[in-house]
Amino acid sequence: MAGLAAVFGSGAMTNSLPEIENHDVIFVIGSNTTETHPIIGLKMKKAVRGGADLIVADPRKIDLVRFSSIWLQHRPGTDVALLNSMMYVIVKEDLLDKKFIETWTEGFGSLKESIASFTPEEGERITGVPAENIIRAARLYGNAVRPGIYYTMGITQHSHGTDNVCSIANLALMTGNLGRESTGVNPLRGQNNVQGATDMGCIPDFYPGYQKVALPGVGKKFEKAWGTKLSDRPGLTATEMTIAAGEGKLKAMYIMGENPVMSDPDMNHTIETLKKLDFLIVQDIFMTETAELADVVLPAACFAEKDGTFTNTDRRVQRVRKAVEPPEEAKEDSLIIIELAKRFGYEIGADLIEDVFHEAGELWPALAGITYKRIAKAGLQWPCPTLNHPGTPYLFKGGFPRGKAAFSAIKYLPPAELPDNSYPFLLSTGRQLFQYHTGSMTRRMDAFCDVSPDAFIEVHPEDAEKLDVVDGDIVKVTSRRGSIEVRAFISGRPSRGVVFIPFHYREAAANVLTSSFLDPVSKIPELKVCAVRLEKTEG
Repeated sequence: MAGLAAVFGSGAMTNSLPEIENHDVIFVIGSNTTETHPIIGLKMKKAVRGGADLIVADPRKIDLVRFSSIWLQHRPGTDVALLNSMMYVIVKEDLLDKKFIETWTEGFGSLKESIASFTPEEGERITGVPAENIIRAARLYGNAVRPGIYYTMGITQHSHGTDNVCSIANLALMTGNLGRESTGVNPLRGQNNVQGATDMGCIPDFYPGYQKVALPGVGKKFEKAWGTKLSDRPGLTATEMTIAAGEGKLKAMYIMGENPVMSDPDMNHTIETLKKLDFLIVQDIFMTETAELADVVLPAACFAEKDGTFTNTDRRVQRVRKAVEPPEEAKEDSLIIIELAKRFGYEIGADLIEDVFHEAGELWPALAGITYKRIAKAGLQWPCPTLNHPGTPYLFKGGFPRGKAAFSAIKYLPPAELPDNSYPFLLSTGRQLFQYHTGSMTRRMDAFCDVSPDAFIEVHPEDAEKLDVVDGDIVKVTSRRGSIEVRAFISGRPSRGVVFIPFHYREAAANVLTSSFLDPVSKIPELKVCAVRLEKTEG
């Protein structure tokens, strides 16, 4: 979506975390916020206690549902249909911000035409959400003065995740809910400093600051700064690298701080692919499942053992200072990279990590006004273009970078893989409160493992009765990619026909089952929807 791409492409929030408490309506879709972002979840609860209405759209009865005014329990993978139906109601009942649409947007006519068939009744047919609840949610959001939308990987990890994000942006644009305090579209990032990593160019088609690799002027700027010739060809995404390695087109990989054996879909295929590489380097703080496959493991320092900056989900750049020395041979990531570069014959020329940050500000104007001195006690939010600029709590005040933001006419497409007679259940995966990501840190902590010791599969009571499965039984879960055995947890959280498995546990790794269908634009895999069958095991 032109004009918004630099923000939504970066995953950054348009607004700020402190603004959450001032919303009059909060719309959470595809985010189990209290478990995946508990501090943000607390702010949402505080807003509700202060009088805000909460709309939750999620296939599972997550904790936030207890605090919601409306729960939209839609079928996994039907987000576009749900959002289009809400927009249909907003158009029909004239809840639009016509002045905002005329002044700051283009393409509304095409959008209006594309949603003309998405009546609430059609939305109910596709999503399973009662039409009256779609209407209530649309009215609540459409009449709000300060509504904010929040989402995470329940929106993006689909074969049509880009369509989901564009539909969310459409909803905010048609109601004029961008460019104002306590409104906006707010994706919540999944790991610490993933925002800072993408800001600094750890994505295949951008240099630091979301400056496109393919633009000649951009390339020349970075060539001059770095003193070397640079390619104008975008690179591969992480998922595309795995595919290329499997095809023999990629011979070596250098993986830093990621554990794709556990986090990527179709785990068995991922392992086979990494084993095909001529050379694999893994740089991490622990011997992860991926590191076990490496030819060389470079021991890295953890967050408390290094100096620099982290950037959080609302674009806030914050100082990080070394509290303790790294153990034994472990080194800061930056020092490892500098030493490797020397062995390749290139002197990076940065004695301090602060020098690198200063260079980033010279090459990306949004950081130019942020210095270590200015963020010594509190962070600043980019854009912060000058040394006397206070930072930017919310984006798009007074307009969009390209002048007008473009609506996207989005057609609903079903998930790439749906249940059938052989695989009658729909599996969704996700996180839980007391484990984190692939468990490489939290599963080494006894206190967390006492609370969340092992994997489970949530099964609706009616489905469990048909399978003759009771709480605690071990069930075999099979998809077209493989099988795992896992303990059954009989729960009313998922709907009938839908099951859920957290992905943290290597002994019952959910990503053995998940599919590798990719979104054609973002190349993110469809981790939230795949077809499985369940069988009770003997004994």
